[in-house]
Amino acid sequence: MDILLAHAYYLYQDPHELKVMKPYPPLGILYLSSYLKRQGFAVGVFDSTFSTLEAFEERLKSERPAVVGLYTNMMTKKNVLKMAAAAQAQGAIVILGGPEPPYYATEYLHNGADIIVKGEGELTLEVLLPHLAKHGLNGLEAIEGIAFLNGDGQLVETLPRAFIPDLSANPWPDREAIDIPQYMQVWKTHHGRSSVSVIQARGCPYTCRWCSHSVYGNTHRRRTPEDAADEVLWIKEHYNPDLIWYADDVFTVHTRWFFQYAEALKQRGVRIPFECISRADRLNEDIVRTLAEMGCYRLWNGSESGSQRILDAMDRKVQVADVQQKTHLLQRYGIETGMFIMLGYEGETVTDLEDTVKHLKICNPDIFLTTVAYPIKGTGYYRTVESRILSDKSWIDRSDRDLTVAGRHSPRFYSFATRWMVSEVALHRARVKGGVSLKRRLKLLANAHIGRWGMRLTQGERENRGTLIHEPSASL
Repeated sequence: MDILLAHAYYLYQDPHELKVMKPYPPLGILYLSSYLKRQGFAVGVFDSTFSTLEAFEERLKSERPAVVGLYTNMMTKKNVLKMAAAAQAQGAIVILGGPEPPYYATEYLHNGADIIVKGEGELTLEVLLPHLAKHGLNGLEAIEGIAFLNGDGQLVETLPRAFIPDLSANPWPDREAIDIPQYMQVWKTHHGRSSVSVIQARGCPYTCRWCSHSVYGNTHRRRTPEDAADEVLWIKEHYNPDLIWYADDVFTVHTRWFFQYAEALKQRGVRIPFECISRADRLNEDIVRTLAEMGCYRLWNGSESGSQRILDAMDRKVQVADVQQKTHLLQRYGIETGMFIMLGYEGETVTDLEDTVKHLKICNPDIFLTTVAYPIKGTGYYRTVESRILSDKSWIDRSDRDLTVAGRHSPRFYSFATRWMVSEVALHRARVKGGVSLKRRLKLLANAHIGRWGMRLTQGERENRGTLIHEPSASL
């Protein structure tokens, strides 16, 4: 075996995910697997989702891979460090990729990693694996797109590697390397409908200051509409899921491509209900009508705040009024609306929070999920507040989600703010539906904590939009 690819998300170790039970396969390492297999490499895949760390260690002992590649994000960091140590103990070279390691390269390299892959993994691994087989860890300076420690223990970062220009030249994810029906069965058991994920583009061209672009920069590259539609047809024929999750950062970002894709699906007789993410400024009536015709049952919108002042500070390039209008437009076409709300961004006041509540009442989304802003290293937001970042944990024991910012309200304040926000919107919704008794209002208030979310989406629904990372990024 040339490389064993793995991720570090263990469903049964995550209490939050056990409540939600919406897992999705790790498309990133499945893209790597199919690409490397096509280039003639012997590739193994360890899917941790339904497995255990002990099972991973047994796999290492039985197969003794020369190289282990681990997809890493902030949520899986602690497990990655354990897996890296286990792999090194068996004599494997450990390569880390994904959105988290590039900005903490020194820390990861001092804690179990031998090499960090920066950006997309396919082209880099295609060159790196033969080099490692022939030269080991010597001469790595010649490999573009990586970071490592030299003989003096100093960090070396090589030149960036160019992105893949034609995504449709890539093979589809190696779904047959893992148990896709097991994912579908979990969905079916807990939600009554099975679901499969796809990604039709890479990267986001927008400039939101809290969003990490460590894998794709600010690029946006699309597969051809025909290739994308062919994959969904294959999924229908092989798995016949009840739902599709489009993991694209902004599904409707390119209008011409979107309409061509809709037509390509229609020509193939494919109409599977789906969920996706977009932005208000990338929606109009023709697009929304087409989404409904294609089977879109829910669209998530990164509203973030109801304060235009805060949106401008985030560099969101979106207007509050436009979000409200497009939310109502989606609802008129029978598409459920979901919103992401971020509290605690730099400069936010109680007045801004009040504006957000008013905004949510006007929009009346079917669901909204909240998070408190946290600085992700490498982002514009992190650079703005870097001198005021606080943490009472060592790097090994924390993630960027644990970072706080001096001068901001306390976590307890945001806990109460979230409960207040949820209860206000719930009461408003009840009134709009025809009135609500005092007893019912008190019950809604008492249950308001149910609406609190520590992160915007479930593991399976993560979309690589910065504060959360979605598995489909085609890096390790």
